[in-house]
Amino acid sequence: MISRAGKTLLTASLGAYFLIVAFTNVTDYETNFRFVQHVLSMDSIPADPNVAWRALHSERIYHFAYWMIILWEFTAGSLCAFGAACLSVSLRSEQRFEASKPIPMAGLWLGMLLWVFAFMTIGGEWFLMWEAQVWNGESAALRMFIVNAMALLFFYLPDTARASREG
Repeated sequence: MISRAGKTLLTASLGAYFLIVAFTNVTDYETNFRFVQHVLSMDSIPADPNVAWRALHSERIYHFAYWMIILWEFTAGSLCAFGAACLSVSLRSEQRFEASKPIPMAGLWLGMLLWVFAFMTIGGEWFLMWEAQVWNGESAALRMFIVNAMALLFFYLPDTARASREG
């Protein structure tokens, strides 16, 4: 049961994290909006005519991209939080716990995809965020990708009690 409780608490923690990030992005909109704006406009990296054509110069696109990120964070957080609640009421039953896994796992997958696709692939590589000194979120994205991946990996590992019974 300790393994199930750990999976539940880790998922709840990531749900809280994503929901707090989404809440903060809405209530302190300008702070991270500036981040998105600088990454998409590529104005904080060395000028390079070979890639300058990738830069976007539209406030509408900046806002759209930022709201997509916020909605993605909110969805991942909601799935993790709701999934953790489902897991918590199923802690004592291995069968019910196993049946409750898909929802939090979907939230964790969404979290991983947010960091690897939106931040590392699109922001990091397409808009060359890795070249920016100030507006560079790649290390934070990698850190969160790893945390999400580890949490998801725990869901694929058998509970220690079940593994010892089967072993």
